[in-house]
Order: sequence, then C-alpha cells, then structure tokens
Amino acid sequence: MKLLSISLLIGSATAFMSAPMTKPASFALSMSATTDGLRAQPHGGTLVDLMTSDPAAAIAKCTKTLQLTPRQLCDVELIMNGGLSPLTGFMEEAAYKSVVENMALENGLIFGLPIIFDTDDETLQPGDVALLKDGDREIATIEFTDKYTPDKPLETLKCYGTSAIEHPGTLMVATERGKYYMGGKVTGLNLPIRDFACATPKEVRSMLPADKDVVAFQCRNPIHRAHYELFTRALEAPEVDSDSVVLVHPTCGPTQADDIPGTVRYKTYEVLKEETANPRTFWAYLPYSMHMAGPREAIQHAMIRKNYGCTAFIVGRDMAGSKSSVTGDDFYGAYDAQDLLKEKGPELGIKAVPSLNLVYTEEEGYVTADEAAERGLTKKTLSGTKFRKALRAGEDIPEWFAFKSVVKVLQENQ
Repeated sequence: MKLLSISLLIGSATAFMSAPMTKPASFALSMSATTDGLRAQPHGGTLVDLMTSDPAAAIAKCTKTLQLTPRQLCDVELIMNGGLSPLTGFMEEAAYKSVVENMALENGLIFGLPIIFDTDDETLQPGDVALLKDGDREIATIEFTDKYTPDKPLETLKCYGTSAIEHPGTLMVATERGKYYMGGKVTGLNLPIRDFACATPKEVRSMLPADKDVVAFQCRNPIHRAHYELFTRALEAPEVDSDSVVLVHPTCGPTQADDIPGTVRYKTYEVLKEETANPRTFWAYLPYSMHMAGPREAIQHAMIRKNYGCTAFIVGRDMAGSKSSVTGDDFYGAYDAQDLLKEKGPELGIKAVPSLNLVYTEEEGYVTADEAAERGLTKKTLSGTKFRKALRAGEDIPEWFAFKSVVKVLQENQ
C-alpha cells in the first residue's frame, strides 16, 4: 500500500499534457427519440439502446473473452441500456481527458466522471473484439479502439478533489483499476441477472406519469424515517410543480467497504415500498458503483437520472461525500455538491432540490432544524453508532427513527 500511495501521489501530470490526442472513433449510434411525454429529455437529446437483435453475429466477431469486475458490470449495463446516454462505449483517451479536465465531453456536453474500461492485460490491443462475461452469462461485446496509460494522480485530483490515498475513490483508482484504460464500442447481448431487478431507463420512463416534474431521490443506505420525510416533502419544494412525483432510485452496486451490501439494502427498500404504498412515490434500482466523488458525483447522478426521466434531483448534505481514513475529516463541504448542481443544473437540464435539514422533536415530529431552534422544540437524536449497536443487540429501535419493517430486515441479515 505504501508503494502504491507514493506512486499515485507523485505520478506525472506533465505526461498527461504532452500525450498525443487520439481522434475519436465515429461510433454508429443506436438511439431512439423519446415520445413518452415526459418532460425530461435524455442527456444529449436521445436515448441510447445498444442491445443487439442478433447476439450470435456479435459473438462471432470476438477474438477474446474477458470476465467483468463488479464495477465494470455496472458501467457496461448503464452504457448498453442508455443510462449513460449519450455514450455508446467506453471513453477513448481524448474523451477521458476532456471529462477529467473539463467535466464535459469533447463536444462540450457536461459529464461528471469518466467511464473507462481498465485492464492490466498487456496483450489486449486496439482492434481486438472481446466477449464480456459475468460468470457464464454473456453480457456484451466490445470493439477496442484505443489503449492508453491514464494519469491517475491528475484524474483523482480533478474528479475527487484529492490524490490522497485516504480517499475511497482515490484508493479504488490506485488499487482496483488496471494499469491501462481502453476505449471501445459496446454491443449489448444480455442484461445481468441480479438478486434485484434493475429496470432500464426506457422501462422506468414508461412507468412515470407524463408531463409532471419527477424528483429523483438517490441513496446507498437503508431508508429511515428522516429520509422518507425528506423525499416526500421534496414534492412541495418551490423548485417543482405541486403535482410532482418522486422516483426513489437507490444505487445497488459496489460502494464503500463498510456500507450495507446491496442485496440487503434491496430487501429493505422492498418492504418499505409495500409498507408505505405512497401513490406519488415510484421505485426502481440503479446498477451503479459509487465513487464517493462528492460534487462531481452529484453531477453524474443527476445526469443519469435525467436519462431515467427525472426533471429534478434531491441533493443531500455532503452528497456522495467521504471522510479521510487517517484523520476522519470530511473531504467536501456540506453544501459543495448542492452548490455545484445549482450552478450546473440549467446547463445539465435538471433542477437541483436542496434537501431539508430535518430533525425529530417530541412536540411536532419532524421539522426543519431552523424551526426547531426558533420554537425551542425538544429534539431527539440517535447516532449511527448507537443505532448499529442496538441493531446488533436485537434491541428495540424507536419508530420515529426507523421503520419496523426495515429494522426487521437488517436484524435478519446481520
């Protein structure tokens, strides 16, 4: 780990600046215009659909077979189902550099984080066509168009705000990702089989009501009472219409090492969906791997939800934030993600809805922290540490803090 840390921290940014720019491949786009009546247009204007009607022909072109990592599997799925529209493949070097440096594709279209195919394989070369598999399941093919050595220190500095190895995103880039990045066109064969079904953007858009604001709520943890109050009250926010609906769209892919596993999180969402049965709340699941990139990730999340049909995005305090594993300090300010999405929202084509800072009070239930202070209300709190301790001990959890159905799932899956 020490050698990796040193290597990452002193990597050459000058090599990035002097490397020759590669000409972007002219990928043939397979897109469908949206005629679903939703207000949100996909990023770039049209929704990508890379699923082939002739899998056998696509497989016949392959000269290599590669197993996808869990993070790669999420990226491939979102590329081929249109969640990462307008991408039709993994980014070539020029696109990668543009997103790292400018938070935009080469044509100027805003894009939060680079989407790359990483490898340590010295034999893989541009021109190779590989079959991408998840175990025995054939997921996609990729026609590689270039191969390059990324400047990881610059990438992490620009995308995560730091090249320090204590950041989980930087640690992921340094220790999980391969030495090389490769660009290439993706052809979709089969969607992954998961313990939870991840509806495609087209499927999600088809279940949402037309001509209404759709507010997206992102989370990567079980939903407790405060979260529920937060996203239902967001429907009354001044940024959206009074008849708006919310799409609860949790990420269920890889995340921080100490987060609750995706399959367990999914079970909590399912029981909560049944318990609340709110007609203004829609549910779907996103096969996305968290980077904990703070402001940049807020842009990425909002962009993806736009492809899924959302016109607005709830931005929580320190969204996708993380703490130093050495000092415990936050890497981002509490409102950095909110501020960036407010600034870039008009360009991105989605409205930022700042999350309310809610607290529970004995007198009035959930109110904003400001109202509680102004009225001198009695606040009740339960720290995450105490909650986890009580959970492990099988003790009762206050209903004002967590739904009984959610607690039951968590206790059964410790």
